[in-house]
Amino acid sequence: MIALPDWRRQEPGQKPEPKRVVASLPLALLQLDPDLIVAAVNPAAEQLMGQGARRIVGKSVAELFEFEEPLILGRLAEGEAQLFARGVGVRIMGQPARRFDVMTSPVTHCPGWQLLMLHEGVGVEALSGDGRGAGGGEGVALRAPEVLAHEIKNPLAGIKGAAQLLDRKLSESDRAMTGLITAEVDRIAKLIDQMQSLSRRSAEPAQPCNLHEAVRRAEAVLAAASPESVTIVEEFDPSLPPIMANPDSLVQVLLNLLSNAREACLANEEPRIIVRTRFASGIQLHAGPGGRPLRLPIELRVSDNGPGIDPTLRDHIFEPFVTAKKNGQGLGLALVQKLVREMNGRITHDRDEVGGWTHFRIHLPVAGSVPTE
Repeated sequence: MIALPDWRRQEPGQKPEPKRVVASLPLALLQLDPDLIVAAVNPAAEQLMGQGARRIVGKSVAELFEFEEPLILGRLAEGEAQLFARGVGVRIMGQPARRFDVMTSPVTHCPGWQLLMLHEGVGVEALSGDGRGAGGGEGVALRAPEVLAHEIKNPLAGIKGAAQLLDRKLSESDRAMTGLITAEVDRIAKLIDQMQSLSRRSAEPAQPCNLHEAVRRAEAVLAAASPESVTIVEEFDPSLPPIMANPDSLVQVLLNLLSNAREACLANEEPRIIVRTRFASGIQLHAGPGGRPLRLPIELRVSDNGPGIDPTLRDHIFEPFVTAKKNGQGLGLALVQKLVREMNGRITHDRDEVGGWTHFRIHLPVAGSVPTE
């Protein structure tokens, strides 16, 4: 007989216990042991699967779920990876496939133990200023990410404030928990900011700018923020003309690429990053505004001598929530690609296995070649 935690029993007036809080979650949650066997479920999971806990506990994830995205089982098998996949097709116990948001997370201080969470996505209609919906006439439309940001950030600020107040009343030995709460609130707020950036529809205005100035600004920000020193070699073509881009967006793109490159090669005995610019006339054609052909003759390449990206992820690295980092969110490169596209450019990556280099290449238009509104 498997002893399940009693998540429902609670004496009136008592402070809610963590197990009861978990039982109240509307999110289906399954606790997995190191062999990916279900050890416990909450009531939302029972309801979602249409089975009682005693019929679910003791079965493997593979017996219960069939994921259309094979990456999910692969990440679960790793044991220490976080994953957030939106709108994944899932067959539960042989039933017809349905779309779920799927999340996985390791259990802190319990090696091999994980949480699997599923939420059946519900469409959020756009709201307008007059309450008639996205197609109901004039008004400022609020998209789902903006609604979520508003609804999540406000309570987050309250949680952080409460943790900071508690911190003042606790002993030094008890402050680790409030510090953890504050750090996690900041991390979630940063994640929401990134998701808002990905959902933004309007592109930042472009203007003629100096590519090399943007590179050096990003290098300076990275050097100030990161104590670990990595040699960055500049191989610039000084004859390059100004490009057409948004300076701030360009710095953000470069900062993401340089930061990723630094993390990738830090383990090397001699970590190195090479930033190269050149004129690559005739090799890139692109459909610009209005469908007109647009040449992208300016190439910026960021290379690092790290071990490279996991081959199973290389075709998906620009997709949201795909990451090889244990604590990564998988939004950095998705945002990079979006910003580059808004500048009428394109970004690609490739791996030189012989030389041991990973290359990210950005191709951009020359100033004056993009029609302005």
